[in-house]
Amino acid sequence: MTTATQARGHSQGEGTKLRRHVGIVGLLFASVGSIIGSGWLFGALNAAQQAGPAAIISWALGGVMILLIALVYAELGTMFPLSGGVVRFPHLAFGSFASYSAGWITWVAVATTAPIEVMAALQYATKYAPFTSEHTVNGEIVHTLTALGYAAAVVLMALFVVVNYFGIRWFARINNVLVGWKIFIILLVVAAFLLSAFHTENFTSHGFRPEGWHGVFTAIATSGIVFSYLGFRQGIELAGETDNPRRNVPIAVVGSVVITGLIYIALQVAFIGALPPSVISDSGGWAQLSFENDFGPLAAVATLLGMGWLAILLYIDAIVSPGDTGLIYTTVTSRISYAMARNGNAPKALARTTNRGVPFISLLVTFVVGLIVFLPFPSWQQLVGFITSATVLSFASGPLVLAALRKRLPEAERPFRVPGGHVLPFLAFWASNLIVYWSGWDIVWKLAVAVAIGFVLLPVYHLLGQDTPKLDLRSGASWVVPWLVGLLVISWVGSYPEPAAGNLGVLGFGTAIPVLFVFSGLIYALALRFPLPREEIEQHIEDSLHESEVEEETLQST
Repeated sequence: MTTATQARGHSQGEGTKLRRHVGIVGLLFASVGSIIGSGWLFGALNAAQQAGPAAIISWALGGVMILLIALVYAELGTMFPLSGGVVRFPHLAFGSFASYSAGWITWVAVATTAPIEVMAALQYATKYAPFTSEHTVNGEIVHTLTALGYAAAVVLMALFVVVNYFGIRWFARINNVLVGWKIFIILLVVAAFLLSAFHTENFTSHGFRPEGWHGVFTAIATSGIVFSYLGFRQGIELAGETDNPRRNVPIAVVGSVVITGLIYIALQVAFIGALPPSVISDSGGWAQLSFENDFGPLAAVATLLGMGWLAILLYIDAIVSPGDTGLIYTTVTSRISYAMARNGNAPKALARTTNRGVPFISLLVTFVVGLIVFLPFPSWQQLVGFITSATVLSFASGPLVLAALRKRLPEAERPFRVPGGHVLPFLAFWASNLIVYWSGWDIVWKLAVAVAIGFVLLPVYHLLGQDTPKLDLRSGASWVVPWLVGLLVISWVGSYPEPAAGNLGVLGFGTAIPVLFVFSGLIYALALRFPLPREEIEQHIEDSLHESEVEEETLQST
């Protein structure tokens, strides 16, 4: 069955389409709200431990790298405003195998994000009830859910499903309120820390870059910095549900990264300056930085400064912020499943929607996966690097899709166009590979296992499924396979993490970056060499445009 046939069949026989109820404020707030999750609550301390005061540079560099990727998706999202766009864009230019690869990696990342956000909220809530218990794993203190915590987590995940069931309009209304609260709290923390105590000597007393540039780059990938920016994707995933995608998508995608980047940098400056100098000295420097109740670092610093009222607000926000992000990622996970089903890479049932325009079966799958993730898995701190790498890896196909479409369809209308020809798309692809590499071998090999599981499931689905699309291996596997294998090998011979965790450490700090530059160039060239023929791309685009038209007709009739 062709994609066009699938689109027509869905519109006629599988329920109503996703509804365009999200305006410019709702779309921007969806991105900002997803960005401001649990990352800011942990990131300032984690980044300072890895990079010292130079964590300020880490936040800025991380923001620039994510902004490069965001610009690419702003162009794609305005050309094709379809829900689940990160999964569906590769299908347009490279066919089914490429879109399945991107979709599986994306699904692994987003399906684990909502549960991890819930775990973060419950870890902070342990101050009030025994939701988590403390353990030491490989010398690191982690917090896993207790029986009470698991019960609370199930209730929260069920609540996310209920909110989503009542449709995207209710989601937007609730999210706008919660995002307003989150922005207020984080700005209040920055102002309170800066005004109450600011010790300028903290920026130099134990070295500005105590771990060198190696620490600065490691912090970008593993301390929660990139993780804290990843919510920009909601402007893409919900592009099919906004009323004016040409205007709204670029504003939401780019604006959310810029706004939160400025906030995060200000928070890191305020956190470093607010710490009593004795705390740093007693810890023996930035790498071992610790203080009482640092399981909730910002609230603990507020307590140290005598601002008990702010600590109370932070403990409340530590439930609200991750909870809101969990709500958003429940929405997005269901729409990734929806998009994969629309591409023919997952069971068709996942693409069915209710009369409210909600992919309910996809929501139920999201809920069940969340319950599995809640089992005694590693803590937020241990999983953040994995989720970061998986999400960035899924984004990395975007620059290649953009380049392929410019090659095959140079005259196509682009309401928003990334300037500079191939420069910014290539830099975005290189940045994606760098972030994955900096996350370290101990994370990359686990990610490789997750990807391998997806590749095992693909032929099984094609053997058992009906009307599955052709894989387009020449256009997809020609660059996807060498790209993923190459990243795995480079990480194995590289020097991240330090000390080594099974990797060889052959590539030094100064050689890995140019090696990844050359490697990224080779994969970029391969993708440009093997996109689908123009007529097939045009057919895929026609199918996607037909689907968008059906959505508009459905809205006008309801």
